[in-house]
Amino acid sequence: MTAHPSSPQAVLWDMDGTLIDSEPYWIAAETELARRFGVPWSHDDGLQLVGNPLPVSAAVLRERGVDMSDDEIIGALLWRVREQVLASVPWQADARALLDATVSAGIPCALVTMSYTPLAEALVAAVPDAFAVVVTGDRVRHGKPDPEAFLTAATELGVDIERCVAFEDSPAGVTAAWASGAKSVGIRRLTPIEPRPGLSRVRSLAGWDVDTVRRVAAGEVIDELGDSV
Repeated sequence: MTAHPSSPQAVLWDMDGTLIDSEPYWIAAETELARRFGVPWSHDDGLQLVGNPLPVSAAVLRERGVDMSDDEIIGALLWRVREQVLASVPWQADARALLDATVSAGIPCALVTMSYTPLAEALVAAVPDAFAVVVTGDRVRHGKPDPEAFLTAATELGVDIERCVAFEDSPAGVTAAWASGAKSVGIRRLTPIEPRPGLSRVRSLAGWDVDTVRRVAAGEVIDELGDSV
């Protein structure tokens, strides 16, 4: 793909938590699976896994007592969450509005998620013209917080990662986006976001438009959280 001449060259979107409010689906799926094996599992346990690669979540559940292989655990979680997304996509209204505006402006977008292809496909089917590239957790060797997924998206788009804007909501995802060199925006959803040099941190994307994205791409840092996380 030819690099987009404007700024930003592309926008890179995380999925779970950022674009869709699917974290409750994941936590519910983990809780259901743990209950089958008599394993205690709390909401806080689920929050600890937000944004991590699926093999990490599977290993934690197995170590806690879920008597299945990692692949079986991943398959069970994916099937349950995908089932719920297909029934009703839980869009984050602020992110969906900005995604639509970005696409309408002709800026290429990529979906960069640690969820696997079957779940990402369920989302892409709802917005078939939104994403020029989709990078999923089963396509990379190193999941978030490693920057590989974001770097892969930029390579496949044919753009300079440092001229991209990335939106994330989890600590692992923010770390991955920031480490990739993208102009990164952390959205405070369920989990804290630590300050970093050059990192924008916001409570919501409500009120954001394409001009705001372009300002961040040009180097402006927007930090609404101040000393808080």
